[in-house]
Amino acid sequence: MAKAFFRLQKFLRRTQFLLFFLTAAYLMAGSLLLLQRTRLVIQQGSRGTPSNQALPVLDEMTRVGIIDPRTLQSPRPGPRLLVGMDALQEPALDQRHSPHWLTSRNSELRQLRRRWFHRFTSDQEPLQTAGLKAMKHTTEHKGTYMGCFTHDSRERTLKGAVFYDLRKMTVAHCQEACAERAYSYAGLAYGAECYCGNALPAAASKPEECNSECKGEKGSVCGGVNRLSVYRAEELRAGARRWRNVIYRGCFRAPENLTDTFPASLIQPNLTVEMCSEFCSKKEFPLAVIRGQECYCGYPTGRFPLRDGADGLRCSGTRNASSAAEGKYCLVYQTPVQDTRCTDRKFLSTKSKVFVALSSFPGAGNTWARHLIEHATGYYTGSYYFDGALYNKGFKGEKDHWRSRRTICVKTHESGKTEIEMFDSAILLIRNPYKSLMAEFNRKYAGHLGYATDRNWKSKEWPDFVNSYASWWASHVLEWLKYGKRLLIVHYEDLKQSLIPKLKEMVAFLNVTVTEDRLLCVENNRDGNFKRSGAKQKNFEPFTQEMKDLINRYILTVDEALRGRNFSGLPREYVPR
Repeated sequence: MAKAFFRLQKFLRRTQFLLFFLTAAYLMAGSLLLLQRTRLVIQQGSRGTPSNQALPVLDEMTRVGIIDPRTLQSPRPGPRLLVGMDALQEPALDQRHSPHWLTSRNSELRQLRRRWFHRFTSDQEPLQTAGLKAMKHTTEHKGTYMGCFTHDSRERTLKGAVFYDLRKMTVAHCQEACAERAYSYAGLAYGAECYCGNALPAAASKPEECNSECKGEKGSVCGGVNRLSVYRAEELRAGARRWRNVIYRGCFRAPENLTDTFPASLIQPNLTVEMCSEFCSKKEFPLAVIRGQECYCGYPTGRFPLRDGADGLRCSGTRNASSAAEGKYCLVYQTPVQDTRCTDRKFLSTKSKVFVALSSFPGAGNTWARHLIEHATGYYTGSYYFDGALYNKGFKGEKDHWRSRRTICVKTHESGKTEIEMFDSAILLIRNPYKSLMAEFNRKYAGHLGYATDRNWKSKEWPDFVNSYASWWASHVLEWLKYGKRLLIVHYEDLKQSLIPKLKEMVAFLNVTVTEDRLLCVENNRDGNFKRSGAKQKNFEPFTQEMKDLINRYILTVDEALRGRNFSGLPREYVPR
């Protein structure tokens, strides 16, 4: 008995020593991990992100709401990704229309979380005022720094074009943008906003009040709160770029009284297009109108709407303005100056009583429609998602919670019953599925403004994309017809061809009254900042006969559903040939 007790006592002593050893090893490992994490936080803090911002980020994500699932590499359509403190939840998709994707959902969510965190922290970096005293006003940009001036967004002193880039704004970027539009001065405010004009602001401020660092250029001043850092725009060589940005609008019948119609004029012997365009650019007018030796500057108005062009033969000699037919007809050119009569936008002062959706299939022109609506109404549009690229280009409603009701309408690509019934009414934007599929495929591989390469089009991903997305195009329209409470159907092609009449319908549906001049301003700025440019894909037929048969069946189904709800059917160009 004594021997067994002795063995037990010896075992317990060894166990006690072992437990002590394991506890010490655990504490040492924990200390090492803590030191490593502290080092990472210090490194983040050196970039301007405090360590105590690590936790509030998810709260901010919850406040913002939902992130556009199309920003992921996987083209999975239709999910609603809710960002919360504990988990990212995704409701089940309707298996009838859902594609089979190979990418792991957990991998998508990790990418999404990292991408959003990077965007948020980069936008929230605090400005160290102590370091601003050492800032230089000329780093890589050209032109003279004119000083710090007061800035009132409601009564702007630099009344020309306005640009936003809330992540990459630099002094050089603002100067070049203003110079390309023939402005003499470039002013920056809030570290990310660029204003152009030809006259310096009257009220100067103390230099230290311009204390906002440029979002895309450390060490440079980009204004401050209600303060403008004003630079002289970069001089252009021999006026070549100014001339390149002048666009011929056509030959039009001249109004009866040109002096009353246009606020500025010039009479010049041997007048040329370049002379008139430069004169109107300095006066900050977007139109240069030439009749013989007379040059007039102004805007499109009810008296001169630029809708019914005349035969070009009536305005002879477009190269030599002085030979244009005098009297009844005139030559019209678009100067580099932006029409700013419709660029002011704001959030609704009170919450909207009617919750309106701007719904479309991806690639159907939703961003373009938002541009038109914002400039026509003067109010920001919201989004069910968060797209940093759009927010950085001036769509400030992107970061506003989609249910705040502070925006005139809310962008969505959702087509589930629950999501549809949350809205009181909706503008349903429909585009030819062939064009929509190609536009979304371009966006997926080359962003909002680029084009997918030939390699992308000829890869196996294009057939998979069509097979998955074609059904979504049809189901999106069918579900909104089924569950939508009050709908305005707008076809992208009709909006493009008859902009003003269709835009009037949309504005009236939103219960907003706008002036004719504002609508003409929208027409003058119709393209916005998200029109694709550059080299298009080569001329080849991306759709196989099998793809066409599939898409054509969906076209006939949607056309029949629209007519069944007493809406007009799809435009003729949709109909299978």
